Amino acid sequence: MFRGIDEVDWASLRHADGSAEDVPRLLRGLASADPAERETALDRMYGAVHHQGDVYDSTLACVPFLLALAVREEVRDRAGVVELLVSIGGPDVGGGGSDDLAARARAVLRGGADVFARLAGDADAEVRRAAPAALVRFLDRPARVLALLRERITVERDDRVLLALAEGLGLFARRHLPAGDAHAAEAVYLLAALSGPPYEPGLRLAALGQLAQCAPELLPADLVPTVVRLLRDRSGRRVRGGLAHDGPGVDTLAGRLRRLRPSDEEGSRLLRTLHTALGGRVADRIGLLCGQLTSPDPLDRCNAVWMSAGLFREWRTGVAEPVALIGAQLGAEEGRLHDAAVAFLVELFELALPAADHLHALVIRRPELRIRHWERRAPTLGGPLKALAGAGDPRATPVLAEVLAGPVVPHDLGLVTPHLGRAATPLTPALRRRLARVPLDSPDTHERAVPLLSALTALGDAESLPSVLRLLRGMPDGLRLRDAVTGAAVRALGAFGGAAREAIPDLRGLLETDCAVAAADALWSVTGEAEAVVPVLLRKLTDPGSGRYRPAAAADVLGRLGPAARAALPGLRRMTGSGEASERAAAACAVWRITGEQEQVLPVLRAAWVEHPRTRTTIAGCVAALGPRGAPLHDLLRAELRSPRRHRADSGGYDSHGIHEDEGLLRVCREALGLEGGG
Repeated sequence: MFRGIDEVDWASLRHADGSAEDVPRLLRGLASADPAERETALDRMYGAVHHQGDVYDSTLACVPFLLALAVREEVRDRAGVVELLVSIGGPDVGGGGSDDLAARARAVLRGGADVFARLAGDADAEVRRAAPAALVRFLDRPARVLALLRERITVERDDRVLLALAEGLGLFARRHLPAGDAHAAEAVYLLAALSGPPYEPGLRLAALGQLAQCAPELLPADLVPTVVRLLRDRSGRRVRGGLAHDGPGVDTLAGRLRRLRPSDEEGSRLLRTLHTALGGRVADRIGLLCGQLTSPDPLDRCNAVWMSAGLFREWRTGVAEPVALIGAQLGAEEGRLHDAAVAFLVELFELALPAADHLHALVIRRPELRIRHWERRAPTLGGPLKALAGAGDPRATPVLAEVLAGPVVPHDLGLVTPHLGRAATPLTPALRRRLARVPLDSPDTHERAVPLLSALTALGDAESLPSVLRLLRGMPDGLRLRDAVTGAAVRALGAFGGAAREAIPDLRGLLETDCAVAAADALWSVTGEAEAVVPVLLRKLTDPGSGRYRPAAAADVLGRLGPAARAALPGLRRMTGSGEASERAAAACAVWRITGEQEQVLPVLRAAWVEHPRTRTTIAGCVAALGPRGAPLHDLLRAELRSPRRHRADSGGYDSHGIHEDEGLLRVCREALGLEGGG
């Protein structure tokens, strides 16, 4: 299986970490009798040779050897090799882009695709489970592929392999339906048959998930009750073996990912496929979640919590009932379910209110959960209390007061208090006292000071002025993250307004530093003297050394100055036509607020709103500040409020603050339109 491996000039080939001269050792490691060596080799293949899905010249050179490994019965863990080949071959549908090396790798895989036809009937069930995905992707003979899938469904007895075969049918249909291939229609017919009796519940769920992706018109009219019933039937049949193995093992990326998988990975995948395929059918998805969250099986409920996360990050509607049900999981004995519910409720902020009774009961019943202790870092606020405060529930205030009075106070406590609004006022004296005791020259000054400054800024506590000035004046040069602490202190002074006149010399002294924009903003708030700050802000509009976001921040402050910033108009007008979207939008908003002009700025703002969703909160805030003069863009805000989808749902990636930011946008839109609940 390694014939010719030493004839390849591996040293001249590359992977993510440089020279590929270590690849022969990795390939041989995949065939090792030692499980740890095999796992380490596979981990390294994903970490370097196929890093983040990239195909290098060394990846291409590996493919023939990986194909040879896949068919040798004496090689253990061949399923992992097949999965690696599938990943190298690219995405499920669409060819995987135009990269030459990736295209050549797919060509080699298609040339050797008969291997996967043999593996579909392999003695190893894990290999049979991995084979359908490769068979459908790489064997360019649709009739033979379909015949093999049909045959294997008839003779297969392993439930997990049957699920993989159903997924293979769905992938086959999606690849060939656009061309009107009759074989694709037959695959859909087979999926429809598999979705009903007499097949077992897991296979029926898998078939329904695939139908939802390729032929949603064939889904049953009573989809939600059908799926919930099948889910519960499946759970009742499943052997309850407790949590997945979390014990020690080889410390590799593959090993860590495996240990992080859901306890019921198969159930999670079945429901995730269906939820993804249903997309905008939010009412059906909410119904499915509620069915999952009321299941007798805690593993079904745990999967539902993670499904909820995916739904709420993309869609705005129908959250109250599932959130209340997620809150009900906080009393569960199942540790993973409890932890999943807490983690997600922390992410929801104000949307967690339907679960607030459960959160409050938990922090009262189990005070040990109020603070989370870590082995190698400082304690943090416990998830249940963080979620209760983030939801804005005033019942968090007395609990936070107890924490503040205790011997251990998490540094991040101040970050949650702004979400409580005026309900956090009773905490002000204790927060002020803690700020006064923050050391000026400690490595953790930033971690201790910034959350407290954020809280006192939100509370507008002008009595904190001496402690704020103590920080501003006393921190030594070279202190870790000193500028971040300075910026937070300056923002606090700005929030104190005229009560911070004692700080005027300090703010003036910061106008030539990296904190110039924040200092100018605060100085304007304290003095109302535009002539001192406009030249500073104008320089920051065009200064190439200003750093990312500072031109936009300077434009934003100039806009708040209104007509007093007229001297900055030439620079702002130039900025509306160049730079990043955030800068163009901020500049256009500033011009509008300073002059009332619409002709130049409205096209800029409309284009930014559509093309760059991250600018929408800035634009909506401008419209709100303009009052009736903002009416020309009210149509955008009304459309936003009608949209069921979150404004950054297409931006990709995981963003733990996305829900909160989107809710903030909606709040500003309502405020701008004068709708009840805007504040």
